[in-house]
Amino acid sequence: MNAASNKKLMHDIFAELAQGNREPFRNALAEDFSWTIMGRTPWSRTYRGRDEVREKLFGPLFAQFADEYRNTAIRFIAEDEYVVVECRGRVTTKSGKPYNNEYCYIVRLEGGKLRELTEYMDTELVNSTLSPPAS
Repeated sequence: MNAASNKKLMHDIFAELAQGNREPFRNALAEDFSWTIMGRTPWSRTYRGRDEVREKLFGPLFAQFADEYRNTAIRFIAEDEYVVVECRGRVTTKSGKPYNNEYCYIVRLEGGKLRELTEYMDTELVNSTLSPPAS
């Protein structure tokens, strides 16, 4: 796929995420997908493999949310196999705290699947709002 196709795929995925539908995103993950969270938080590390991302990142994270998580893209920039997505997530935690974070995702795609994602976000908000994941 070329840059325009990759950008369209990410645009379509984020159109669904903005409505609270996470399925297109989950379905686009390659089996060997990796997600790296930058910064200094208990969540910051590289999660390797689609199953680990689902079990060690998505599971503990979404278990803390009281309502539907939505993530709205503001901007897409594409070059070759990379798409950069500036986006805003919105949700309330079960403890009643808003978790409204701002992200920059750098995504590498191959063959219509997400292979790598590097996440930059407000780490102070993570540390002050979310409970750490289980070790």
